[in-house]
Amino acid sequence: MNDVLPAEVGAWQRLEDCARELLASYGYEEIRVPVVEHTALFKRAIGEYTDVVEKEMYTFSDQGGESLTLRPEATAGIMRSLISNGMLRGQRHKLWCVGPMFRHERPQKGRYRQFNQIDVEAVGIPGPDVDAELIALTARLWRRLGIERVRLEINSLGTPESRRAYREKLIGYFRAHESSLDADSRRRLEGNPMRILDSKNPEMRAVIAGAPLLTDHLDPQSREHFDALCAALESIGIPFRVNPRLVRGLDYYSRTVFEWITDALGAQDAVCSGGRYDGLIAQLGGEPTPGIGFAMGVERVVELLVQAGHVPAGRAADVYVVVSGVRASAAGIGLVERLRDELPRRRFDLNLGGGNFKAQFRRADRSGAALAVILGDDELARGVAAVKPLRNEAGQSECPLPELAAAIEAALTGAAAPAE
Repeated sequence: MNDVLPAEVGAWQRLEDCARELLASYGYEEIRVPVVEHTALFKRAIGEYTDVVEKEMYTFSDQGGESLTLRPEATAGIMRSLISNGMLRGQRHKLWCVGPMFRHERPQKGRYRQFNQIDVEAVGIPGPDVDAELIALTARLWRRLGIERVRLEINSLGTPESRRAYREKLIGYFRAHESSLDADSRRRLEGNPMRILDSKNPEMRAVIAGAPLLTDHLDPQSREHFDALCAALESIGIPFRVNPRLVRGLDYYSRTVFEWITDALGAQDAVCSGGRYDGLIAQLGGEPTPGIGFAMGVERVVELLVQAGHVPAGRAADVYVVVSGVRASAAGIGLVERLRDELPRRRFDLNLGGGNFKAQFRRADRSGAALAVILGDDELARGVAAVKPLRNEAGQSECPLPELAAAIEAALTGAAAPAE
């Protein structure tokens, strides 16, 4: 788990602000769900034979003996919220949230045990058109952020019924190659053999490469859905590659699955992943409702922003207020609060903690402010303040206190300051 320091926050804010604006333009509304849920929710939604449930969840018992889990992903919690708040009943929802998730993984670059995701869900829409729109939304986000080193892979997992037939073929294949399977894969062979296809063990690549392809065993409706999605992506000019080995690591997916991957982050190549989960809501006790969504790794996208040189510089103060003398120091905070009322878009940094003029001007210089306002006991007695540009050679001037806000704004915008 890592800190995000002030110097790094600008990239996070740029991503979050850009995503918030874009999602609103597509009609998505923000939802906020708990960080802690009942453990059973994730076991039912994600699947007991997944790495997430078997190895990675932070699970504990509370004082009442209930088993609770820090959320490893957001989709299950959002679906639980829709069910428990009576928000289904044939309704459609386009929702998003952002926040921390938790998985007990081996930390490495781009992978943390507390990590952040932007999660987007479209619920109640069955056709491939929403699949295409969600992918188009992510492609537009990359363009707005100036991120180029990403590419799209897609696949179809079919329906649960077609997967059952495929599952039998997969079991037969892996059983014939059981001596080549690692311990995790042998354990999953009977429980969920498709998880073997998602193995990250490099020693398993050869045996996985020879396994039957799910795309060769799709039911007609899933094939039609997938073909329509491919045609839609081609029509809007989004390049993609069909990856028949893309199965995703969570059991609730069906039909469309997709990933945006990059070659810029080493082993952690997936920056945005998602797919359809048409059976999930019924599986959790709600009425049968189709859905599709994706999760975007904030830390990974931020790293791509940094690599692309698109990190905004931190905004410095506009004005540093230097105060000197007992009465001026006492009056300084009131003056600055009035200036903040009159100039709400400007940033003011009031000198705090005393210090002589030399020390205060050093602080003013380090603040990056373009302008210093100087208030001493003498200026206060005469009802004026001095205004001094800090980033050019223009001279210092005095301004009556009632006119100070206008003088500051004029100086900051480059206009001529009022005559003394």
